[in-house]
Amino acid sequence: MMRSLIFLLCMLSLDVLARQTGPKPYSVTKRIEARKYAVASAHPLASEAGTEVMKAGGNAFDAAIATQLALAVVYPEAGNLGGGGFLVANMHNGKTVAINYREMAPGKAHRDMYLDSAGNPIVKKSLEGHLAAGVPGTVAGLIATHAYARLPFARLVAPAIRLAEHGYIITAAEARGLNRHRDNFLRLNTRPTAFVKDTPWKEGDTLVQKDLARTLRLIAEKGAAGFYAGETAQKIVEEMQRGGGIISLEDLQNYRAEVLQPLRFKFRGYDVLTMPLPSSGGICLQQLLGMVEKHPMENWGFHNPKSVQLMVEAERRAYADRAEYLGDPHFVKVPVKTLTDTAYLQRRMADFTPGLASLSARVPAGVIKESEQTTHLSVVDAQGNAVAVTTTLNGGYGCDVVAGGAGFLLNNEMDDFSVKPGSPNMYGLLGNEANAIAPGKRMLSSMTPTIVLRNKQPLLVTGTPGGSTIITSMFQTLVNALVFGLDADQTVNAPKFHHQWLPDVVYIEKGFPEPVKHSLERMGYKFTSRESIGRTELIKIHGKGKLEAVADNRGDDSAAGE
Repeated sequence: MMRSLIFLLCMLSLDVLARQTGPKPYSVTKRIEARKYAVASAHPLASEAGTEVMKAGGNAFDAAIATQLALAVVYPEAGNLGGGGFLVANMHNGKTVAINYREMAPGKAHRDMYLDSAGNPIVKKSLEGHLAAGVPGTVAGLIATHAYARLPFARLVAPAIRLAEHGYIITAAEARGLNRHRDNFLRLNTRPTAFVKDTPWKEGDTLVQKDLARTLRLIAEKGAAGFYAGETAQKIVEEMQRGGGIISLEDLQNYRAEVLQPLRFKFRGYDVLTMPLPSSGGICLQQLLGMVEKHPMENWGFHNPKSVQLMVEAERRAYADRAEYLGDPHFVKVPVKTLTDTAYLQRRMADFTPGLASLSARVPAGVIKESEQTTHLSVVDAQGNAVAVTTTLNGGYGCDVVAGGAGFLLNNEMDDFSVKPGSPNMYGLLGNEANAIAPGKRMLSSMTPTIVLRNKQPLLVTGTPGGSTIITSMFQTLVNALVFGLDADQTVNAPKFHHQWLPDVVYIEKGFPEPVKHSLERMGYKFTSRESIGRTELIKIHGKGKLEAVADNRGDDSAAGE
């Protein structure tokens, strides 16, 4: 009786919130200091949604749910209901949890589904349109997260419903993204979508998503059944049938999130909590930090040629191992213990020569006797709970297909499988048989939500989007903070570099020091300049009652708190 009354009151509150009309103005805040709680995410309205529910008595898990749901509305490029993600958390009582809500291959998926008659990859089939979508996991992940929250689930959906129902004001970057995908939206969708209008989008326009508001209300009322069964599930299946996709009602009803323990390891006296498989990020991060741990990089200095070379060579070896060994552990045996063993990592760096570039062609995987449009949010609450969440649609706007009448974009995560073992995916990452397509299998991911503990207490809560660059961005974030001692703002915003074994080139952001680049070129390294690498969200806990949240300068990311 009492639970029913609480639910009724919550739904009434939801209706009051949803009736608040008109989009409200907002501004981006890149850095805040807070005493109680803080959120850093890809959009100011999403960060506000997280702080709103903590102010109402919720904890960091409540905030993580509300922020993700708001991102599904205000950041359609990557925030989602139709994708998946990972959560890593450290609770105030010392308990830890990881939640895997990565998408799955549909039951009708098969190993060669994106190959032509000659056995060559048909690149667009795994990237665009209905056949590129895996079974979405985000809603199941949110429901699993709610087991650790305080407030009724419907209360956490309320900010997102309000934003979808009455709209929000888009930024210049959001307008460019929607305009850039207009042709794909028109070509690939079987029903009209809110993302297309008669004239080009411009900064200051209001994006209203009535169909999405309806779907969010169903989730608020029915939980997982509001998405994986009933009206919404039927709309997904009908969309698949109209567009030649293969996700079935059975696929949706059988989807489950997986509650795990984080991957935990030591680095220079700190405890690092990060995501286990099917994320490759945690294992690769442990490998990277393990390969550089004994070297005196703090004496060499930040962005010193010696430091950068060492880190690039570690990246080369970790990504070679990733391509060979890593995949869904429910389908393949992954030698995690060996790949992260200290002696193994020392052997991997035995052929590293200071001052001379290695060649990826001569650095195979170790011998074993395993979007960029993603989005991340970090949350810390007044009780000391710390939550790091990374979610994705894979490419920007996923497969560019909206579930007709349901208002949300579907992912193109099937490209994260090895479409053909030995052929690169959209990020240039190679995969092998371990990551081949199979029904019900989860595709390998690079998402790396991470929490660093000092003396058993959270020190850093962080993560980033960026496809294959996620792992190297997290590597640099931790080394910047824990080895070089950079402040939180520098840790997030200093120019990054990235190497992933193949192609054999080092990618650098604008602002990367030219003298360092020239020194490394003399060693034999090749460089390519590129756009921004990742969008890191970082919360640093300086002590009880002092939080510092930094949102990345590379986007409209924003921090909020109190």
